[in-house]
Amino acid sequence: MNFLDGALFPENQEKLIITAAPYGPEWMPSDFPEDIPVTMEAQVQKAVDCYNAGASVLHLHVPELVIQVGGSISFAPENEGAAAKWLSDDTRHALAELTPKPDQVTVTVNTTQMNVLEHMVPADIAGTTLAEPEANRAYREMIVPSNPSWYEEHIQRLSAAGIQSAFQCYNINSFETVERLMRRGVYKGPLVLNWVAISGGMDAPNIYNLANFLRAMPDRAVVTVESSMLNVLPINMMGMAMGLHVRCGIEDNLWTQDRKAKMSTVKQIEQLVRISREFGRGIADGNEARRICRIGEFYKDIDETLAVNGFAPNRKPITRGASIRAAA
Repeated sequence: MNFLDGALFPENQEKLIITAAPYGPEWMPSDFPEDIPVTMEAQVQKAVDCYNAGASVLHLHVPELVIQVGGSISFAPENEGAAAKWLSDDTRHALAELTPKPDQVTVTVNTTQMNVLEHMVPADIAGTTLAEPEANRAYREMIVPSNPSWYEEHIQRLSAAGIQSAFQCYNINSFETVERLMRRGVYKGPLVLNWVAISGGMDAPNIYNLANFLRAMPDRAVVTVESSMLNVLPINMMGMAMGLHVRCGIEDNLWTQDRKAKMSTVKQIEQLVRISREFGRGIADGNEARRICRIGEFYKDIDETLAVNGFAPNRKPITRGASIRAAA
């Protein structure tokens, strides 16, 4: 991803895609009764509210919204005191068979710790169920299971169903695995991904980690930045300035920046819309988000996949001395 002169000018950037994650699977309704929908009717209304506020991607655990289903389905403990864990491989593979079909399914790459509490402070969870010892322990000990046999089959099933893989990259290592999957023909589609900076086994939210990650990105990668709690807004502001895309919602953060009040997903979206417009960068609607993410595109072979995404081609074997003999 090249930051040439003018790369930070909004007129040279794509419109901003805002991903809304409004359903907060780690929280109980009592943690935020005003904003955690429980009934199906309330969940549909929440999606509509997010769209009307300016979101163009809906992250699920609607009109024109890009529907993105979380690859975990749910990681909430099934019973009080039980471990927080991802569901079985067979259950997650069923995401490729959903009807109606989602536009994207998030795909985790490489097994890692997912201690979502590591960079939080006591004020972040005060008064919520995450402050209770059982829930706290469950989320501190959570692991993302994603070994090669799992993610390779999952990518192939999603592609066969015409569903885009939206890769969750926790650091440069997981991105390098995604690049190899593309260079070996396991995935032949657009490179759309989240940089997940929530610590606890994933990247820490700072400019050095983000810059190192972006240095590896090909020119046509679609990168969304993601963090948690009070890191969400600063990381999103960095992303907006650099031409990246953003994510917000109560799955990531409950609070205003001063922690004096809880902030609904819709209010978070409205805040990002206002900041981006003041900066001079427009907001993508649903159709524009589909174009930017190249929803529905798949490529015929490895060479086309690499070229369309802006990667250098795979290296070819070299016959040493051939160019010298030709020149002679």
